[in-house]
Amino acid sequence: MRVLKVMAVLLALLVLVLGAWSWQNREHLAAFPDILSAYTAKEYCSCRYVSGYSAQYCQGFVKQWLPLDSFAADDSARQVTATGLGRSNTARWLNERQGCRLDP
Repeated sequence: MRVLKVMAVLLALLVLVLGAWSWQNREHLAAFPDILSAYTAKEYCSCRYVSGYSAQYCQGFVKQWLPLDSFAADDSARQVTATGLGRSNTARWLNERQGCRLDP
């Protein structure tokens, strides 16, 4: 019985510490879901349309541990859209001088 009380107190303390840490870092945690899709769209666009590598090579180059929900590359428009963790980002090739940029 005593062990259960100690475990309950430790669990409550852990939840409290994690809650405080999460609150303190809420802006960073809120930005995290955008990273997966933004990185994939921008880096694939740069790899494919600026550096001129093959689609297969660029797919391997941007592969992450977390899977994407969807990915679409439009070679004629030089535009890439990636969706992951509930967020979607699009990157498009602007020109030779500016390369690729994420859409706002």
